[in-house]
Amino acid sequence: EVQLQASGGGVVQTGGSLRLSCAASGATFFNDYTIGWFRQAPGREREAVSCIRNTDGSTFYSDSVKGRFTFSADNTSHTMWLQMDNLKPEDTAVYRCAAGPHGWPYCLGYGPEGYYGMDYWGKGTQVTVSS
Repeated sequence: EVQLQASGGGVVQTGGSLRLSCAASGATFFNDYTIGWFRQAPGREREAVSCIRNTDGSTFYSDSVKGRFTFSADNTSHTMWLQMDNLKPEDTAVYRCAAGPHGWPYCLGYGPEGYYGMDYWGKGTQVTVSS
């Protein structure tokens, strides 16, 4: 069974940085998966922040984080990171990592509303950006 464990959230001031980590265990076919980071703010729908299709490295960033966040992964250790720089109050949310063999292109939003095609989800880590 695939399990994802995210960590690294916290409280930071506007303009600050945080680095989220997510370790995947039991992911025999991790290198064939789409992996991603998602977030959900209070009263809002879950949204995709960034996704990588591990088969070819194709990477997606939402417009709201492009140029500020960097998604990377190590397919040997099955670990992924989300480096978040120049954080803004609107980045405040619970962040979750996810993975699955059918996540692309649904991770980009090309599917039914709210459906991202991910089979495995980690527990959330809270990111709070104070103004």
